[in-house]
Amino acid sequence: MPDTTNPEPEERTRMSTNHPTSGHRARAWLVLLLAGAFEIGYALCVGGSQGFTVLSWSLAAVVFFLLTLFALSVALRTIDVGIGYAVWAGIGAVGAALLGPVFFAETLTPVKALWLTVIIAGVVWLKLSDAPEQRRTR
Repeated sequence: MPDTTNPEPEERTRMSTNHPTSGHRARAWLVLLLAGAFEIGYALCVGGSQGFTVLSWSLAAVVFFLLTLFALSVALRTIDVGIGYAVWAGIGAVGAALLGPVFFAETLTPVKALWLTVIIAGVVWLKLSDAPEQRRTR
């Protein structure tokens, strides 16, 4: 039977990644927010590319696409995929809806603003549900 009282260095590293520290989790959430910002950039660039027919917007869309996927994949090393993906998609959706009228001929009606508020509340609740205190009681 193997001795588990003093794990080898490789095993200690693996074990520590299974239970990230609060600082590690905070960095993952910051990276997820960055991924959301890149997602907003991607969505806006896709809109500006007019079906990928405008070269400058299309190239920017590709860059933002690669950045958002990279940042999301880094964040999902620590954050549960369901929570992380929902937060990332929510940030992108809300950001694109709020900035669409700034860059394009779009409107933001009170009804749209209401539902965007619901999305933001859902994203905040998802973040709170991923708090370390909740994870310990599972």
